[in-house]
Amino acid sequence: MTVHKTSVLVLDCAEPMELAEFYAGLFGAEVHVGTDPDFVEIVGQDGVHMAIHRDFGYAPPSWPRPEDSQQAHLRILVERGDMDEAEREAVSLGARPVDTKDNSGPRDVRIYSDPAGHSFSLAVSPQPRRSTRQARKDELTAIVEAERGTAT
Repeated sequence: MTVHKTSVLVLDCAEPMELAEFYAGLFGAEVHVGTDPDFVEIVGQDGVHMAIHRDFGYAPPSWPRPEDSQQAHLRILVERGDMDEAEREAVSLGARPVDTKDNSGPRDVRIYSDPAGHSFSLAVSPQPRRSTRQARKDELTAIVEAERGTAT
């Protein structure tokens, strides 16, 4: 029997509630505070689950400076037509653009920092890929339909 597991991204910061409210607003999720006020969870109905932990010595990452490593970042996937709306929403909640390129228009990835300085990106959600087998099957079906004159 396999034990069911999940993973939760935990971000450190100086003020957990402030950062939790930012991400809850961004994801349309709820903030869950347990018995430890230094550990706050964000839970969304669509599967989002992350946590914020207080670190009294917290210093924000300095990425994207070339001499510093990024360590990790959160990539938030959005539909292609929703990128500008997602950007406006993130900025209205307190996100700051950190990309050195123009962050407007039809770019597929836009980079920001959250109120505590963690980097995250808004990225166009990739289209689901069909398997090679399914692609070949679809191709053969189209050929047969074309030969029969039933193609749509």
